[in-house]
Amino acid sequence: MRRVVHPIEEESYRRLRARLDTSHFPPLTRAVVERVIHSAADLDYATDLVMDEDSLEKAHAALHSGAPVVVDVEMVAAGITRRETVCRLRDAVAGPGLTRSAHAIRLAHEQVGPGALWVIGNAPTALEELLTLDAAPALVIGLPVGFVGAVESKAALRESGLPAVSNVSEKGGSAVASAALNALLYHPASHPDSRPDSRPEENL
Repeated sequence: MRRVVHPIEEESYRRLRARLDTSHFPPLTRAVVERVIHSAADLDYATDLVMDEDSLEKAHAALHSGAPVVVDVEMVAAGITRRETVCRLRDAVAGPGLTRSAHAIRLAHEQVGPGALWVIGNAPTALEELLTLDAAPALVIGLPVGFVGAVESKAALRESGLPAVSNVSEKGGSAVASAALNALLYHPASHPDSRPDSRPEENL
């Protein structure tokens, strides 16, 4: 089912590409970079994001085969328009040495098991907790934002060797994290080597 083209977002992508040449990126990397930039109107993400095309290809296949998607907060879930997500933050409680966000990740891991895609855009402690678990993720989109713990948690994600999308700076947040996941959702499953589909859903 083709997505409906919204003229405003189509024009936004045209202007983005006029200001930034993304043609050298491999297909899924380009899709993620462009959608993240579009969500934040921040061209610097082109050099701030860190990802691997091979990992994206495997995650793309898992996602389109029905792998569960786990998010750290409801704001990330709200940005993912084409897939049900798991968010256990409402069920979580803080405890000694454990933030509510971290507890939510534990609960989600107990629920979904291995092979999920994890999308973390808010809490560095959620990402830190995920790295302590034997989650065997299909992909971790680790883009928490903030001046305390965000850079360190994303560096730890890259050092872990897990398949991941991260960024180097303090920037991030729910909108860019959900945008990275949406890039994989929107990219056609039947043509993995095609150019990214920048055509958005109507009223997205």
